[in-house]
Amino acid sequence: MNRNQNIASLETETFDVCIIGGGATGAGCALDAAMRGLKVVLIEKEDFAAATSSKSTKLIHGGVRYLEQAVKKLSWAQFVMVKKSLKERRTLLKIAPHLTHPLPLLTPCFSLLEGWYYAIGLKIYDWISGTKNIGNSKWLSKPLALKRIPTLKKNKLASAVLYWDGQLDDLRFAMALVQTSARHGAVVINHCSAATFGKDENGKLNSLQATDTLTGKKYTINARQFVNATGPFADAIRQKANPAAHKRIRVSRGIHISLPKEVMPGHTAMLIPKTDDGRLIFLIPYQNRLLVGTTDEECALTEKEFGPTAKEIDYLLGYLNRYLDVHITPQQVRSGFGGLRPLLQAAPGANTKELVRDHEVETDESSGLISILGGKWTTYRLMAKDTMDTVEKNGTGITTLCKTDKEILFGGEPYQPAYFFDLIKKEVGWQEDITLHLIHKYGSQSLKIATLAGANMGLQKRLIADAPFTFAEVNYLLANEMACTVKDIVARRWGIALTDWDKTLQLIPVVGSTLARHFNWTDEACHLYIDQYMAEVEAMRGEAMGI
Repeated sequence: MNRNQNIASLETETFDVCIIGGGATGAGCALDAAMRGLKVVLIEKEDFAAATSSKSTKLIHGGVRYLEQAVKKLSWAQFVMVKKSLKERRTLLKIAPHLTHPLPLLTPCFSLLEGWYYAIGLKIYDWISGTKNIGNSKWLSKPLALKRIPTLKKNKLASAVLYWDGQLDDLRFAMALVQTSARHGAVVINHCSAATFGKDENGKLNSLQATDTLTGKKYTINARQFVNATGPFADAIRQKANPAAHKRIRVSRGIHISLPKEVMPGHTAMLIPKTDDGRLIFLIPYQNRLLVGTTDEECALTEKEFGPTAKEIDYLLGYLNRYLDVHITPQQVRSGFGGLRPLLQAAPGANTKELVRDHEVETDESSGLISILGGKWTTYRLMAKDTMDTVEKNGTGITTLCKTDKEILFGGEPYQPAYFFDLIKKEVGWQEDITLHLIHKYGSQSLKIATLAGANMGLQKRLIADAPFTFAEVNYLLANEMACTVKDIVARRWGIALTDWDKTLQLIPVVGSTLARHFNWTDEACHLYIDQYMAEVEAMRGEAMGI
């Protein structure tokens, strides 16, 4: 993954397929294409997984809400989506063992009727999961529920139902997809924006004018087919290829907040199964914080990153304080983030929370552009498979077998955490928090970071106190993961901006100074980059706090 070499190849290569969009779906498409033997280039306007793909609830799940809708409304489409999502859940847990794990979730019940209702519903969830279910649901008495989550409201609680889903580090998972596709020969480029398409005499796409957003230099990408995998922004690319194309995507705004782990200690997550407006709220242990979300409100499309408003924080905390025996205030919010969900157009006036989170592969007859629309994180691999099947059918007419369900992602093989832990401790002698951080973020590649630190004592130092990030890790990211900006590292390789604004603000100047030395930035440029990002974080925190 050498960015300069990859960009240089744009001037000499003609690709079988050019994929626009470097989130989970685009990276999944690049991997699938490369494994089928296609010559593929992937471009991303910002950084890999910079938008929707890093703003999820960090769950690999079938969707209990969609199952409930399938039963209540006798919706076969919802049922099919849940079934294939649950099958994919097993696959994702298998192919990225360093970035995923099973997660127990508890649903509190305040009456006998509620207990029966959720117990039966989650048994159906188990049944759909099949014989290879990652864990069977079970009813819990009040004492057993409190043992799992001691801060539950004791005076209202009658019982609970425990079930299992999967959890992932979405940022690192998307990065592993990009790295694995590069390992199979894909050319991957971040900070490269699609500008205008070129067409042949029949009006079919044959080239793309792209701009390196870091330098402003323009390139022509020649390819036989083009795939639009830009999620919420798919309509913009569709209309670049065919201005007459009708819009297909609606977007909803999903907000999460990060709270101290002490609010709900332990390793069990919680599902608040109903709110006054018919949504679900998850409370998820994540990277030593409690992640709470999500809202679901239709909104206008925006490229600007956003976080929670004071009103949205009050909404989420209002439900937490109904279910937990601790009074949580906005001042306890450590961070927050927002993302846009791409939802396929439904009937006018339909509520976005009722839309099926399924996907569709569209081929524009006029231009030949292939767009992958809708979908969700858990089914990214199926979305990529269907897209690449379409690419091959439109090209040679012969479809190659998809093999991505058997490909262990970069860093996942061999994955022996105890063995790596001992090796890293022996090599460097880092404290446990640093070692565990590296193993869980990089899997087998963590040994490379330890080797860097072992060869240079200066790289062993922490960037800031009370955080597991070291100078060795920054050097590794610059050399191996195409990190180009302070935000690429702090927000996108580490994700600390999603969980802790204070630590983010402490890290920005240190990481900025390190990058300045690496890229030979002028003092003026370095201060500008640092100040801009710090101002962005401060503005997001200010909006959350209502100031």
